[in-house]
Parts: sequence; structure tokens; C-alpha cells
Amino acid sequence: MIERIGLVVHGGKEAAVAAAARVKAWARGRGVPCAEIDVWNTPAADGDEKDGGMGRLTALEEAEQAGLPDLVVTVGGDGTLLRGVRVAAAVDALVLGIDVGRVGFLTEVRVPDLEAALDAVHAGTGHVDARLMLTMRASRPLEIPTGMQALLRYGRGPLLPPPTPRDADPGHTGWGVPLDVLGLNDVVFEKLARDRQASVAIYVSGRLLGFYSADAFVVASSTGSTAYSFAAGGPIVSPHLDALVFTPVAPHMVFDRSLVLSAREERVAVRVLERSGRVAVSVDGRLCGVLDPGDWVSVYAAPRRARLARLADPDFLGRVRDRFGLADAPAALADGSAPAEYRPAQPLPDDLAHPGPPDIH
Repeated sequence: MIERIGLVVHGGKEAAVAAAARVKAWARGRGVPCAEIDVWNTPAADGDEKDGGMGRLTALEEAEQAGLPDLVVTVGGDGTLLRGVRVAAAVDALVLGIDVGRVGFLTEVRVPDLEAALDAVHAGTGHVDARLMLTMRASRPLEIPTGMQALLRYGRGPLLPPPTPRDADPGHTGWGVPLDVLGLNDVVFEKLARDRQASVAIYVSGRLLGFYSADAFVVASSTGSTAYSFAAGGPIVSPHLDALVFTPVAPHMVFDRSLVLSAREERVAVRVLERSGRVAVSVDGRLCGVLDPGDWVSVYAAPRRARLARLADPDFLGRVRDRFGLADAPAALADGSAPAEYRPAQPLPDDLAHPGPPDIH
């Protein structure tokens, strides 16, 4: 049963504003408190102009202002959902994405099904899609240097505060400062200056993989494999697989392939080389800090998962097929057609129902 709703709305879309009004009406009709979470604008701080008016609250502070919701409803596209996940993850809330976007992989519920989806979550009959998230350790607490506001004012939205350090065992300080940050899609390392590449050393589980020089580097989760990593030529990875996907963006080297690693066993560290340009670190599209030469950040699987509410078990590959028109290629269609499913009436044989050796089940 839903006890309190936090509502994240893409206010620039009329369809999103109208759908949000229906969410509020649903909540009023059932006596469920509903508070809107403004993840787009900067809260006013009396006389505080030190951040150029672009600062933000932490995810936990935003969740607390909304009354600690147990359900965060986002109305927009995947970008809006990522902003809602940031707040929901801080209090382990469920996230329901209402889709009024264009090319979403995360938002699933269409506006006509809005009330039915809320009813299902309220009754506990919906499906919960648990997705791997990412977190980080760093050689030092991340900082956003003074003067970054003018550079980042356009195209990135309001700046967020750098992630605060988590409590850590003093005996583990050599492994870096654990940062209180969670990302659903990816952690991106990108050059700041147009004329200076980001030159880094990449480590996998503490062992040097190699030296890279590129415009950017993406460490994505399986969920994020369809986002920036994919746009940079990376593979699509099923969200059922707990994986880290490392993809260089426009690398100045012959080896430009992605790596797919086990998130349960491996981690990816990025160390900025001595003569590299400065490197910006973003999590799910939000700037978290800037690295100087000699700094490093380790990206690895977070201890908790994002919980996305679905009406049914999601058909991820069906969404890939539809988003990219894989069943509509004219050249292939000219040579014939095939049924949408191959599903004989007989029960699924055991070797298909549980493929592979017993130790993987």
C-alpha cells in the first residue's frame, strides 16, 4: 500500500503537467499525501550567491522535504526518471515512471494506463524490476571548482552538491574515500578543455589494463548500456545481467572497443595521468566533481538496487526491437517474414528452462 508519493514532473511538457494533475487527483481520492519534488530549479537561499544560484540539495534532503515518500512517481522521459531515482534511492523508495518522452528505455507506463498502474502499486500486484546501481570511491572528496557555473550553465541543469563521504573503516583509507552517491545509468569521465584530451590509466580490480587518451570514458551499468555507452559504440547488455560496461568515447588509439565485466567480481578505476587535461566526473548526467592529474576514482556495484515499478515483467528486448525498428528493416522484409514468437504448445524442456550447468542457477 502506498503511504506517501513524491512527484517529479518535467514541467516543460504540457502532457507531463496534465498527467501529473491526474496523479495528484488519484492521490487525493485515496487520501495518500502527494508532494511535488522540484529537481529542476534551485531552492532559494537567502543571500547565498556563492554557487551562482545553481546549487542543489542532496538526494536525502530532497526526499526529507517531500516527507520521505515510499513511492516516487516521475512524469516525463528517462531523464526525468533518473532524477527521480536519485531521490528515491536515498530512502529505498519504489519508482514509477510515466512515459511522455520519445526514446525511453526506463519509463514504461503510458499516460492512458496511469491510474491502473497506481492502483496496481497500491494493491501490491505490480512487478518490481530491481536494477543494479553504481557507486564510487575516490582518492579525495570530489569538489566542483569555483567558476564552473558559467561553463556548465547551459545544457546540464542545476549543479548538484558534490557527494559527501560515507563512513569508512580507517584501516581501509588506502582504498579511497567512499562517496555517498548512487547512479543507475553510468559514471562518465570527460575532458573539460576542447584542446586537451583526458589521458588516464584504467585499472580493473586493481590491475592496470592500459593507458587511454579520449574525449570521455563511460562506466555503465547494464541498464545504462542503452544510453551514452551505446551512443559511443558500446554493446547493449540485458538488465538481467549484473555487468559493468567500460566504453571509451572518441579514443586517440587503435583499441577502441568496450569491455563487459562482472559487476559482482570486478571494479573499474580511472586515474588521471600527470600531463592530462582536467577531467569532469558525472553520474547519470549530473556533474559531481572535477579531477586533477594524479586523482583517481573507482566505480563499482552499489550495495542497493533501484526498484522500478512495472505493470508486468518488462520485455527489454522487445523494447530494443521497437525503439530501433529491428523488425522493420526493408532489406530483410523483402526476403520474407517470421512469427513474433517461437513458443510451441508443449512444456519447455528442462535444458531450455534451466540452461547451463547447475552451479549457475
